[in-house]
Amino acid sequence: MLKVAYCTLYQQPLPDGHRFPMVKYELIPQQLIHEGTCTESNFFCPEKLDEKWVLAVHSVNYWQELHSLGLPAKMIRRIGFPLTAELVVRELVIAQGTVDCCFFAQQHGVALNVAGGTHHAYPDRGEGFCLLNDVGIAANYLLEKQLATRILVIDLDVHQGNGTAVMFQNRPEVFTFSMHGSANYPLKKEESDLDIALPTGTTDAEYLSILHHTLPRLFEEHRPDFAFFVAGVDTLATDKLGHLSMTREGCRQRDEFVFKTCQHYQVPVVVSMGGGYSSRIADIVEAHCNTFRMASKLYF
Repeated sequence: MLKVAYCTLYQQPLPDGHRFPMVKYELIPQQLIHEGTCTESNFFCPEKLDEKWVLAVHSVNYWQELHSLGLPAKMIRRIGFPLTAELVVRELVIAQGTVDCCFFAQQHGVALNVAGGTHHAYPDRGEGFCLLNDVGIAANYLLEKQLATRILVIDLDVHQGNGTAVMFQNRPEVFTFSMHGSANYPLKKEESDLDIALPTGTTDAEYLSILHHTLPRLFEEHRPDFAFFVAGVDTLATDKLGHLSMTREGCRQRDEFVFKTCQHYQVPVVVSMGGGYSSRIADIVEAHCNTFRMASKLYF
């Protein structure tokens, strides 16, 4: 059975100026249930992550300031959200959702988190709407629990996974691959194990050709036994913060190729949704829902 991490905490209310990017977390499950891709039984509600797993990848000082709501104003501005206790709890629940998905992926091949993909969270700071790095936390959890030995992070959000790159720069067990827009945030890119910076206006054909050439090679060379897929839909031409020219069909084919490659190499994969900032919420929700539809079609 397809298992999907989601609970009402994912749609934690924020001031009006921040409501739009959050509403997708409410609409995605509704659409999946409405169309019959999922039923209520597909969804599970994570608990709060134990802080010891936060501290395994994030610094003590950062976590203490975040947890006590004592972050400096400059750092809060870099995160982009007003800092509240509810927001911190939300991040803990989302991160636990990604950890929980690992167990379901090992059973069924794939599991998805309606949220997550918070790849701009560094070990010692947050930025870009990211407070805690859910993929980083979950990858470290698998290694510490000896549930995986070699992990591949497939980050296809339009923005570079800068926080994840730094988090695992000295961890050869985790290979970080980020394919992103060259002209996008963050202005200063970090060094992943493999970065592919795409020029502004990259189309479906160009994008998919690069991915088809690259991804199987990474599986052959790194030989992962677990994968994480950050499936941002801010690669769409309609996205306000991305500079690529992909269509929803191109994103759907991207997801299909990632899943089929994981299946070919018999590697379980956990999907975090990543970003999506198109002007029409319907474009965001439909593109994200395509990821769930493809997972359901190929695995179940």
